[in-house]
Amino acid sequence: MKKCFVTKLTGIAVTTALLLSMTACSSDSASSDSSEGGVINVSLGRQTLQNVAFPEGDTYEDNAYTRMAEQELNIDITDEFEANGDDYDRQVSLALSAGEIPDMMKVGSLDELKELYENDLIADLTEVYEEYASDYLKEVYDSYGGRALANVTIDGQMMALPGTNTDSGPSIVWIRSDWMEQLGLEIDGDNDGCITIEDLEMTAKEFMDKNPENADNVVGIALAPWLTSGDPDGTFSMNSIAYALGAFPKTWMEKDGEVVYGSVTEEMKQALSVVTGWFQDGILDPQVGTRTWDDITALLANGQCGIAFGTWHIPDWLLSNVYALNNNAVFEAYVLQDANGKVNCKHNDATNGYIVVSKKFDHPEVAIQIANLFYDELVNSPELLEKYPEVAAYVTDGVDGSSRPFNIEVNSYTSLLDDYADLERCVNGEISIDEVKTSEQRSNASGIMAYLDGSGDATGWSKYHSRSKGVELIQTLTENDQFSWLTPVFPQTTPTMETNSANLDKLEEETFIKIVTGDIDLESGFEQFVTSWNEQGGTQIIKEISEELQ
Repeated sequence: MKKCFVTKLTGIAVTTALLLSMTACSSDSASSDSSEGGVINVSLGRQTLQNVAFPEGDTYEDNAYTRMAEQELNIDITDEFEANGDDYDRQVSLALSAGEIPDMMKVGSLDELKELYENDLIADLTEVYEEYASDYLKEVYDSYGGRALANVTIDGQMMALPGTNTDSGPSIVWIRSDWMEQLGLEIDGDNDGCITIEDLEMTAKEFMDKNPENADNVVGIALAPWLTSGDPDGTFSMNSIAYALGAFPKTWMEKDGEVVYGSVTEEMKQALSVVTGWFQDGILDPQVGTRTWDDITALLANGQCGIAFGTWHIPDWLLSNVYALNNNAVFEAYVLQDANGKVNCKHNDATNGYIVVSKKFDHPEVAIQIANLFYDELVNSPELLEKYPEVAAYVTDGVDGSSRPFNIEVNSYTSLLDDYADLERCVNGEISIDEVKTSEQRSNASGIMAYLDGSGDATGWSKYHSRSKGVELIQTLTENDQFSWLTPVFPQTTPTMETNSANLDKLEEETFIKIVTGDIDLESGFEQFVTSWNEQGGTQIIKEISEELQ
């Protein structure tokens, strides 16, 4: 079989090269599902990453993972095309247009999945999933309460194997606890990790007034110029404040049987009112709207600001910048509660990536067997790693998971907390490091324990904050049943979204900044924003989403 390996090109060269390469690829694809001597030939569309650290001689097509799959399942894997980023999306589009797709490939969007289905190019996996999927694999998908499989079910048929996407958890408020201790501040009397908007405001004022690190140009709270985020965690955004007031910006949802866009609600206006008040009182960064992501990171690192918003893992890659300049810095993780003491949070889309199987492929069950091997047996059977020491080395050395036949993750909805429970038992001395299940958590446990006994480094500091503070907070909130979850609508891209979304997003972000900084009045400005948003396509998008849902 001829193989296509796509490199980064631009402009006309991309189109010409891809058309030529697709023609070459398709010429030999007809025999891809034939078998010789009992071996089943499997062609893949392979989504790659740049600069994956393979051992010498290994490639995406021929590596420890693919060799294990070939031996265990009696298959022969060939990459019909390989590409990364936008080039991969173009390859998928060209294959779809040509009506010839590899035996199996990943697609990244619901739009592509539905287009493949409507063009009758992909196999119905309902029966083979029911017959071949392991009990564990089914349990993993079922842990999402039906949301993951619902995303790949079209007209009652399972048309893809979904990658899973666990929830990010709440947008956490990270506060310099060494400053709070120095200033004698207490904001969480019952120690449940929940604080109010008023607690946050008071803390920001105290940090500005007392200036614990004697820094110049101190800032109480700094926000990114886009203010809100569609991501649940919304690093450097005002999502925490919005959620605490019942607003879900940049979110499609159903309310009282109607499709609603969260940025145009009364609750969103209330959230903007709070932040506008902060700006007027000097608590909010006076340069909001122009301060870049890197600028805000620098404010934190330089001791000019002691409050940051973001998900549980930002200590690993963002707050670590603070520790790099001040190894005495310590943060505590909090969440903002609403008036009822609940922590409002929204689900991620339960699906991230789709593995589809060509309708022409004679052995669709092989896709399920590959999933069993990598997302069940490799996870739960130590004997498999003993049998394949080169695979064990991949796991230990952290060779990127994209090197597996399917570049998706299939994890239990509770995997984050499950891993944390294992790590916590080790840190507390209940089990040894060797008894920790995964190499990642063994490494985390070692770093955390080194940090706690005073011999750690930046990695130990980061893992202690992200796991023993961030994930521990999520665990506590879960145990206390303090989350109130919203399940958004995750629509297919509608025609008006495609043409109008960029302008609507620009309208939203520019208006919100003007409201917060006082350039326009909150009441009249927000009312005009809602009117303009509806007139410029919002009403039509809601109509189109409603029709999709029906």
